[in-house]
Amino acid sequence: MGSEMCIRDRCHDDAKTNMIAESRTRLRRSMHFVPGANEKMLLKSLASEADSLVLDLEDAVIPEQKTRTRQTIADWLREIDFDTKEVTVRINPLNTPWGFDDLKVTMENPPDAYVIPKPSHVTDLDLIDTELTQLERFYGHPRRSVGLILITTETPAGALNLPTFGTCPRIVAMSWGAEDLSAALGAPRNRDKHSDYLSVYEYCRQQTLLCAVATGVQPIDSVFVDLANQQAFERECYEGSSLGFTGKITIHPDQIPIVNSAFTPTDADVDLAQRLLRAFEEAETEGKLAFRFEGQMVDAPHVNRARALLQRACQARGPE
Repeated sequence: MGSEMCIRDRCHDDAKTNMIAESRTRLRRSMHFVPGANEKMLLKSLASEADSLVLDLEDAVIPEQKTRTRQTIADWLREIDFDTKEVTVRINPLNTPWGFDDLKVTMENPPDAYVIPKPSHVTDLDLIDTELTQLERFYGHPRRSVGLILITTETPAGALNLPTFGTCPRIVAMSWGAEDLSAALGAPRNRDKHSDYLSVYEYCRQQTLLCAVATGVQPIDSVFVDLANQQAFERECYEGSSLGFTGKITIHPDQIPIVNSAFTPTDADVDLAQRLLRAFEEAETEGKLAFRFEGQMVDAPHVNRARALLQRACQARGPE
């Protein structure tokens, strides 16, 4: 009996580990905000090409409406078919009157993940992990089946403590925030006249990228709020993709196609990666791990990058 229980427990642990691992690799090119309980915007978002939806209980909802909006979103989680889209909920911080209730009310029919704003210390994340574990047990959901997506650097303490956040086992992705941070710093702006981030915000962007990848989770680039400046928005999307971000948060439906395009490998990229892997297979049969490919010397990092690109391309294209 004892050994059977150990085997069963181990299988259960493997299953929950696989759920988090799968969530860390799912397609998240565009994570689109749905403000509050706006049913019109929800329906438009469901018809969009966004990979993930963020049902927002925080900034998009005034205090007087938070309780009613929370119940509306809980109803959506129970009743609406989100099809293949990832559904997430941005809760209020736990140091507000609403954060814990956001989790309690929406965990009966849980989202795929919670978006966590303004984490300042890893203890904030440990507290959420503990609360969710208790709610999973209460509602009969698998332990640690719900992930966390962090909006880091929204507070100065969060920016400084970012490298410690990766110890929380529920994290599946990290994004970052410049708007709340600039408010906390008392700064009148976070971009220069060319729409490029000022130095402290670019530092936070780079730190988020590095810490996410070091943790083994997806790095998601932050919002672009100047809706009238499409040229700068497109430039930032393609720059983010080149840096290694796997997606970007969107706040307007018109941003979604641009983001999806920027974070989807092109046909030319796919063709080059396939040629590289074929060349690697030939070199490997000759006992070579470093070899000449189309005028360049390549080795294991180039091969790994090609494999990762093909995996992203396969996810983006879906079943054929």
